[in-house]
Amino acid sequence: MLGTLYKIILKLTGVKYGKQLKLKGIPVIFNKKGASITIGDNCLIKSSFLSNLVGLYSRTIIVTRVEGATISIGNNVGISGATIYARKGITIGDNTNIGGNTKILDNDFHPIDPQARIADDKDKIGTAPVVIGENCFIGCNALILKGTQLGNNCVVGAGAVVSGKFEDNCVIAGNPAKVIRIIEPER
Repeated sequence: MLGTLYKIILKLTGVKYGKQLKLKGIPVIFNKKGASITIGDNCLIKSSFLSNLVGLYSRTIIVTRVEGATISIGNNVGISGATIYARKGITIGDNTNIGGNTKILDNDFHPIDPQARIADDKDKIGTAPVVIGENCFIGCNALILKGTQLGNNCVVGAGAVVSGKFEDNCVIAGNPAKVIRIIEPER
């Protein structure tokens, strides 16, 4: 019942979602007027403490913060207690799994320049789109920073701090994250 009511609220705020959206607990989804959030078919969003036994710190949070920002989540995506926060754009490909407590951020939240920070000049906040390919697995507590591009089939290790461009079939880990292995397709 609560999930059905929440889906009505999503529609009223302009969030588009596909067939078979499953909610385990109630996420925080905020779509700024003039922004866009799209969630594909057969997605699972976990937001309750017991929905993922890795130990979720909070509900899933999906936010477009400014007019024109976009979040596009593909089909068959699983999200557990993650934060996806866009001032520019975040794209997540089909069949991707986002581990517990992961943060995906396309911005710095505050200006880097000290004077702009004192003045709270939101126009000076650094942003760059994030693109996560298809069939990726992002381990728990990972941090995906602005401008990151992950190719298809990438695996991000737990706790990794990821920034930069990574080709298809990479295993990425560490702080700063780097390629530690290439996944060779089975024959």
